[in-house]
Amino acid sequence: MKATTVAALAATTPVQALDLNALQLSDPHLNITPRTDTEQTRITSVTAPAVSFDAAEQFEQNQAGAATVRARIDDEAFSQHSANISFEQELEFKLGNGLFKKIWVFSPASTLASDGLGPLYNARSCQRCHIKDGRGHIPQGADDSAVSMFLRISIPGDTPAEMAAVHDYIGMAPDPNYGTQLQDFSPPGMAPEYQFSVTYKDVEVSLSGGEVATLRAPSYQALNLGYGPLHADAMLSPRVAPPMIGLGLLEAIPVEDILAQADEDDANGDGISGRPNLTWSAEYDQVMLGRFGLKSGQPTVHQQSAGAFSGDIGISTPLFPDPWGECTEAQTDCRAAPHGDEDARDTEIDQPNMDLVTFYSRNLGVPARRDRDDPQVLRGKQVFYDTGCTSCHTPKFVTARLTDRPEHSFQLIWPYSDLLLHDMGEDLADNRPEGRATGREWRTPPLWGVGLTQQVSEQAGFLHDGRARTLLEAVLWHGGEAQVARDTVVQLAPEDRAALIRFLESL
Repeated sequence: MKATTVAALAATTPVQALDLNALQLSDPHLNITPRTDTEQTRITSVTAPAVSFDAAEQFEQNQAGAATVRARIDDEAFSQHSANISFEQELEFKLGNGLFKKIWVFSPASTLASDGLGPLYNARSCQRCHIKDGRGHIPQGADDSAVSMFLRISIPGDTPAEMAAVHDYIGMAPDPNYGTQLQDFSPPGMAPEYQFSVTYKDVEVSLSGGEVATLRAPSYQALNLGYGPLHADAMLSPRVAPPMIGLGLLEAIPVEDILAQADEDDANGDGISGRPNLTWSAEYDQVMLGRFGLKSGQPTVHQQSAGAFSGDIGISTPLFPDPWGECTEAQTDCRAAPHGDEDARDTEIDQPNMDLVTFYSRNLGVPARRDRDDPQVLRGKQVFYDTGCTSCHTPKFVTARLTDRPEHSFQLIWPYSDLLLHDMGEDLADNRPEGRATGREWRTPPLWGVGLTQQVSEQAGFLHDGRARTLLEAVLWHGGEAQVARDTVVQLAPEDRAALIRFLESL
């Protein structure tokens, strides 16, 4: 498919439903032992929606099953390893943590194991974006760099040959001057790509009971462009780094369980039509279900991590071996600069170290629920269900039975996400497609740990661009498929609205 206009790319309705069965989607990243009929019956029972709200459900405290960690009261709440990894795996986790925090430096350098930064980049380490393994934040004042926030960029393009079977895949291409994301840092003597700018306009929302909420409507600009103008059809999308907890468990949910939640044509008439994103796996050379990223554009934790090393830090990996990271052919100085693979290394980070980073990213523990028996929390849970929030924020899954990842195997987990794409309305639209995701669609973000977000980083906000300062603001920005649920929250009795937020804070 060749998309010819930005408007066409931002359309929200596929031309026709995609036959997912014909694609024969699979989980090549998982060594799965098939479930028995008895196990499937148990799974159906234990993942059934709650029908009573007088008490907490069984196992509800342990949001990540046996991997759940205690809920700390400091900013390290998201930085613990899963509770069920072995003593030997704890060493792997700590080594991966060291690499996640490593500060990379420009080449050439005496620290050969740490050089290769950029030359153009957004951050010098993974931890600089995923602050304390949690969310990033918007720039704090005129002198604060974006660091954990940047702009993705693309232009209309052809559908890659390998995605031809996905008839509604939206063809995209990098901006010829700037690639697929804008980098705001560079070495001395080389211009950064741009300066990130965001301004806000207050929008008041009247709520029942005489309450008023003030939202911040953002406006983004790419200032001081260092490499010429953006393409005339360039589409920009602001992104704040999401939290890292529970990723290995999300990766272990069987593909068929996620697809079972999809309802592309809204066959049940509830106004919700979750759709899976599909993407190309550079790791397995096949079309796979997208699970990670704000639009589910990445299929595995490993590919997501390798892509971030390349795009965010400019570090080459065996999966993405270009030593200049994201620099385009037009950025000749960047490509000609010294790189970290000019010594004995083939890439600036090798596969054994990538495996450690992947293991670390898969095994950051999900904190236990707090106050799950509190009457206000239980009332808020009922409001969450009655309002229709569970139509997208699916409470429970059971992970696959895995032969080689016992820490993720056969766990009842409570991520509160279907990992599908949903039209979130014009106010949240970035008008930049990604795979099958249109310019109005976003992946349902997991909610586990959301109540500890600002304990981990007090500057963190919510939604894809951090515009929401509170959980209530995040709810009030919902539109599209979530418009009815959002309007219901507006009309709730103030005590029920407070209970809803109290429930979210307990996750």
